[in-house]
Amino acid sequence: MLVNLSDRFYKWAKGWLIFVLFILDGFFAGFLLPLIQGMMQGGQGGIQPLDLMLFATPEKIFAMIERYGEYGRPFYRNVELTVDIVYPIVYLFFFGLFISWLFQRGFSSNSPIRKYNIAPLGAWFFDLLENIVIVILLSIFPPNLPSLRGFWFY
Repeated sequence: MLVNLSDRFYKWAKGWLIFVLFILDGFFAGFLLPLIQGMMQGGQGGIQPLDLMLFATPEKIFAMIERYGEYGRPFYRNVELTVDIVYPIVYLFFFGLFISWLFQRGFSSNSPIRKYNIAPLGAWFFDLLENIVIVILLSIFPPNLPSLRGFWFY
């Protein structure tokens, strides 16, 4: 299956399509996502999406979710279920096709390196898992169930 996907990326690796995906990726990363982050902050500093927090403890994550407020949590959940589903698909295809385009020019057709053009698929998969976890966390807030409290707060 992965070999088949790799072959498809090589077939789809056209310069014009890569350019369109590059523009779309720039639109998401340079305009839409910063706009959404600004809307989430609503004039309050220190509020950031959970997607951008690295190595946060459960206490810090739930404190941040609480800071989103009653209206911020559903807004963020809707963003995760719409924009943050579409954007990973855009960057999956942009990077996958761009790498394929480069590999076609840089490696012979029988090189084993060429199968690594599907590496962005891993990033897409883990981003999707991250989005699912964020939606679950936003949906169960506040974690009043005793089993969750014991799980999240050691």
